[in-house]
Amino acid sequence: MKEIKGLDLNLLKALDALLDECNVTRAATRLGITQPAMSGMLTRLRDYFGDPLFVRAQRGIVPTPRALELAAPLKQVISDIGVLIQPLHFEPSTSQLAFTLAATDYALSTIAVSFLSALKRHAPQIRIALVPVDDQQVQAQLERGDIDLALITPETAPPDLHCRTLFDEHYVCVLRAGHPVMQQGTPLTVDQFCALDHALVSYSGGSFRGVTDEALQALGKQRQVTLSVKSFLVLPDILRASDMIAILPSRLVQGAEGLAVFPPPLEVPGFTKIAVWHERRHRDSAHRWLRELLFRQYDGSKGAVEE
Repeated sequence: MKEIKGLDLNLLKALDALLDECNVTRAATRLGITQPAMSGMLTRLRDYFGDPLFVRAQRGIVPTPRALELAAPLKQVISDIGVLIQPLHFEPSTSQLAFTLAATDYALSTIAVSFLSALKRHAPQIRIALVPVDDQQVQAQLERGDIDLALITPETAPPDLHCRTLFDEHYVCVLRAGHPVMQQGTPLTVDQFCALDHALVSYSGGSFRGVTDEALQALGKQRQVTLSVKSFLVLPDILRASDMIAILPSRLVQGAEGLAVFPPPLEVPGFTKIAVWHERRHRDSAHRWLRELLFRQYDGSKGAVEE
């Protein structure tokens, strides 16, 4: 059995960087060392594990099966060491840590004001980076520590992550307050709804079909969508300046001026927002404190527990 004394923390961090970057130069830059130094560390790693660990490829290097086996436990070891060397007590009022939270613009708009207001009261020097979420990259970003927390839906949540339900959302019809439809005095029918000029949000960009169209299809109906945007946040202003109609999450337009909001004339399935994070941050006292502060901003989180 190999002895641990031949493997120090710097070598583990080097292997972690090489696995993430698959490029010796980029891994060296990430750790703030020279390329020859990184190459030397790779040689020591190969000697220790008795495996090449990486082989040359057209673009950079490719990990061997043995290196891939080491990736997950390596992340956990580095995380556990980080917990060991941190102070046992986290003091929010004096902390100058930085955290990165990833979410859609809609999800961020529902928490930004209340969450940041609470954060500034309790931890005025903590820095928060709010970044767009990329469903395809969430797991890798959490594993690398590029992001600390992501707000997504259960359907897009990668496996093996800790999670907590934040809230359930439903959709509403939204159009300008003076829209001709609002003058008829009777609820909007499905046929009238389909005859209007529609806008929708397509996060992938360019799609003119969404969950509402699937619900209409089940009824044998079809609407006319003439505008597709990538952001929820721009639609309210577009609706105020036009006769278009849109199906939007209720929290996005709650209390919005100049807009009429009412239930759709058909049942459109809503969605659930959850927070996910990696095991590497699960026991960290600072991250636990930040998560709890965030969770308190949602009524739906009362009584929920971390999984």
